[in-house]
Amino acid sequence: MIRKLLTVLFLALVMQTSFAQDFEPTDYFSKDFHAQRREALRKIMPDSSVMVVFAYPTRTFSNDVDYLYHQNPDLYYFSGYKEPDAVLFIFKESQKDDKGNAYKELFFVQKRSPQQESWTGRRLGVEGVKEKLGIPMVFNGNDFKDYAINLAKFKNIIYSMPPSMAPSKTESPLLAGLVNSFVKKANISLDNLSDVSTARRLYNKLTGQLREIKTPEELVMLRKAVEISCHAHSEVMKAANTNMSELEIQGIQEFVHKKYGAEEVGYGSIVGAGENGCILHYETNTKTKVGNSLVLMDVGAEYHGYSADVTRTIPANGKFTESEKQIYQIVYDAQEAAFKTLKDGSTFSAASNAANEVISEGLLKLGIIKDKKDYRKYYTHGLSHHIGLDVHDRSSSGTLLANMVITIEPGIYIPANSDCDKKWWSIGVRIEDDVLITKDGYENLSIFAPRSIADIEKKMAGKSAFNDLVLPSLKSGK
Repeated sequence: MIRKLLTVLFLALVMQTSFAQDFEPTDYFSKDFHAQRREALRKIMPDSSVMVVFAYPTRTFSNDVDYLYHQNPDLYYFSGYKEPDAVLFIFKESQKDDKGNAYKELFFVQKRSPQQESWTGRRLGVEGVKEKLGIPMVFNGNDFKDYAINLAKFKNIIYSMPPSMAPSKTESPLLAGLVNSFVKKANISLDNLSDVSTARRLYNKLTGQLREIKTPEELVMLRKAVEISCHAHSEVMKAANTNMSELEIQGIQEFVHKKYGAEEVGYGSIVGAGENGCILHYETNTKTKVGNSLVLMDVGAEYHGYSADVTRTIPANGKFTESEKQIYQIVYDAQEAAFKTLKDGSTFSAASNAANEVISEGLLKLGIIKDKKDYRKYYTHGLSHHIGLDVHDRSSSGTLLANMVITIEPGIYIPANSDCDKKWWSIGVRIEDDVLITKDGYENLSIFAPRSIADIEKKMAGKSAFNDLVLPSLKSGK
């Protein structure tokens, strides 16, 4: 018993020391950035309103093991907080507590616990949030149920419920408690779908209006995420050979991400060889040998919460066949046509129409379709979306404005047994680049990864450090 007590006291002492750690990243957003985002939100909120932003729940991976936690991007955007079991209130007008102290935000966060932190990592706690994130009115999450505040007095309670909120022991019961307390204090009913959807629409409109226009600080993060992704694609081009598996290619991509400090991928990595490249969101990546086929790689790094979205399609053996070249060139030309429409004030539809015309005309000319309107048989997705804190980032309008960052990603996918000559079967090509909209045009942020036929083949003739990697043969399982 004494030993256990001493252990707890020791852990408590350790946890009271500074959060500064040797060799931690130094390029996170400052607390001023998040404060500016909250202030920008306040300016567009309606009068007598409060925005309620919940942390995302934890998710069980297996039994008592959770998936790596990923914060609600909105909560990260407005606070910098990366832990679960929290709720942030942002008020349009200044409020006063029962002691007469004025405040514009309330933040309820998970409590410090030396014993838990020894298992799952350090927590900021109340004092850490005040010091590191610069939010003065911070309380332990357990205190919210007894906190004296009349949310029902506001004309507009703007909120979006966190996903998967079944209050079981494996699905964030502490967060469920925060949600239940909020519902009672706000005097709302989650069964009233009309009110819930109205609140969510306003929540999405306001957050989308802010997040679709990137600040200079955000552009630094996005540029880094995109460049890292491009170097990963380029490394695979040099390393690729016909004996590689899809998983091996995925591994090289994600190793390069980690080497540059990108914490995660922005979405499940897609590496599809041959017929698998015709599956738009193919993520199993189980083909053990890519062979003499095209390999479609839709892989993007996530750096400090910001996600790239880059796709390149390469011939595993280093050389495109004539059929592959013809399909690839149509996609390339469609992307170039879309690029030419981009500038401040242009539209998604203008870019899409330009790409659609090139693809439909190209497929018709090759005899793959007999009528231009049939191009959608082989190009089945949209051309573009915003990127940022989500790989399909939130937005509020269809007009392109300066400092938006979007993808341009035309593609052609011809599965086996399609109604065309067999020489086109199992060819899947997508080229995806991340572009910054500027006043007079655009900047291709993903220019670091080759995209033309000639440049890809030239890059693939180079040598990669991975070419010399030799691992022991496995002895088990024979």
